[in-house]
Amino acid sequence: MWTASRKGTLFLVIVLLLCILSTLGYWRWTGQLPRSLLELLIDRIRLPPGFTIQLYATHVPNARSMVLGSRGTLFVGSRGSGRVYALVDHDHGNKANDVIIVARGLNMPNGVAFRDGALYVAEVNRVLRYDDIEARLTNPPAPVVVNTALPSDSRHGWKFIGFGPDGWLYVPVGAPCNVCERADDRYATIMRMHADGSGLEVFARGIRNTVGFDWNPQTHALWFTDNGRDLLGEDLPPDELNYAPSAGIHFGFPYCHGKDITDPEFGWKHACREFVPPVVELGAHVAALGIRFYTGQMFPHTYQNQVFIAEHGSWNRSTPVGYRVTLVDLEDNRAVKYEPFATGWLIGRFKWGRPVDVLVMPDGALLVSDDFAGAIYRITYQQ
Repeated sequence: MWTASRKGTLFLVIVLLLCILSTLGYWRWTGQLPRSLLELLIDRIRLPPGFTIQLYATHVPNARSMVLGSRGTLFVGSRGSGRVYALVDHDHGNKANDVIIVARGLNMPNGVAFRDGALYVAEVNRVLRYDDIEARLTNPPAPVVVNTALPSDSRHGWKFIGFGPDGWLYVPVGAPCNVCERADDRYATIMRMHADGSGLEVFARGIRNTVGFDWNPQTHALWFTDNGRDLLGEDLPPDELNYAPSAGIHFGFPYCHGKDITDPEFGWKHACREFVPPVVELGAHVAALGIRFYTGQMFPHTYQNQVFIAEHGSWNRSTPVGYRVTLVDLEDNRAVKYEPFATGWLIGRFKWGRPVDVLVMPDGALLVSDDFAGAIYRITYQQ
């Protein structure tokens, strides 16, 4: 039986082991943590009463954006490994039995989307399509090139993609800088195209770098996170949760940040009142990435149609922030609360996990991807 002192000793041993692995560059080589270590560390995650978290999959290096296929296959893109993974739960045991590489050698294939049996994958400068992929996981087809009309800049060039209720494929193009103006109007936008790659157009502007968006299931309006600029201090500017009910909206970058923070270099050109402010100012430098409206039936009713956000965590603060999943409660497109939901990937100043994306499963469970640990977690509720 574990006593409090023995648990404390074990925890110190785990932290020491993590420090050693970090010093040796273990994550840089592998993009993941050993499963045996994750099984110990997952007890550090704190959730509201009634919620539990388990490992859904490990050995998914640099696990980033997620999408579910029509036959239940979980597809996971990566940024660092150049691969796309297919995770299969053969026995319906709520964990992946197989992790299959369905694409490799790609240029930051962060974003994945699914439509009509085909997997769409976003590289930095193009979108690919793998037809009938779930029937050919172990022998995937050669990809069809859907569109190559995207910039090739690697800085903020990795993409989250998704099909909207209107049938268009939405593809963001981040600013290729910390803060700048570019004559090419594709930068700092969310673009969209038809499923066959035609009709590429700008949907919204003034967006520094979004790596997560979703559509409100009731209004079908687009909501997205945006990462604030650096080098304005540790507490400025905030990351943002934004709302785009229609095309043509400008959200302020590079002239204005948050609701009313004028950029010291470009802000003289435009006033903040000219742009649409964020619905929520999130924490500064928390690196808010994937978001989803909760549409499942497993969680209590109060979570219905509320927004979960994966906060990847800061890299440029003396005191780290983020490294968690947060919840935004909405009423009539207004945020009434922004609070932590799952925490514990940060131990003091030391991180052992970085949430990237969230995904609601058909049974109502919430999946969380972690590109630092190379894992997928499954959060469930039982009263």
